[in-house]
Amino acid sequence: MTGAAFPGGTSVTRLNVYTDAAPDALHGGTPHLHTVSTEAYIVTAGSGELQTIDRAGFHTAELAAGSVIWFGAGTIHRAVNHGGLEVAVIMSNAGLPEAGDAVMTFPAAVVADAARYADAATLPDASIDRAAASAAAARRRDLAVEGFGLLREAALAGRPEPLEEFYAAAVKLVSGRAAEWRGIWEERVLGDVSRTRGLLDDLAAGRSARLGVSGATSASPHDGEPKFGMCGLLRTYDISV
Repeated sequence: MTGAAFPGGTSVTRLNVYTDAAPDALHGGTPHLHTVSTEAYIVTAGSGELQTIDRAGFHTAELAAGSVIWFGAGTIHRAVNHGGLEVAVIMSNAGLPEAGDAVMTFPAAVVADAARYADAATLPDASIDRAAASAAAARRRDLAVEGFGLLREAALAGRPEPLEEFYAAAVKLVSGRAAEWRGIWEERVLGDVSRTRGLLDDLAAGRSARLGVSGATSASPHDGEPKFGMCGLLRTYDISV
């Protein structure tokens, strides 16, 4: 018996949003965007807000237990923790966020330089020195908040040029990986679409042979210390089948 794929070629993560303060005195995560994927928050505890920047401007949305909010590729987002904010994160295109489809809002000079960006974005191995990884995650967040503040000021002033320049630099950073990412997408997302197409074809033809052969599949969060993510501490699930 083989397990069914997790719905829609998506991934799921448990997130505890960072509680320490950035230089602007707001507590929370690292502002960033995804170049391909859509992300959804299902708030399970606590409160906060989601700050976003896109071509429509700067926006905020309140987060409370039971809230559901999602945002597509290119929406810069920052999770702000007002207290105990915990989120179940659903990501489309499972495998692509893990492969690096996110770009953090470092200042323009850093995002425009691939080597400087990689140096600012990469964290040391937390299994070797967790304190060093935690400090590096805070520095990374603070640098991204600096760039986010500049983009927010421009958006509020009605100046689109800084955002467009950031988009162009973000695409340049990741465009060389598009062929590799397409392979992941075809296997995980199109594979799920193909399975649904096959079941619909079976229904239309009156066939039932593929029903009831997958059973139930469960997953638990990975053991050990949570990982240092962009928005907070992460517990990931292995939902491959």
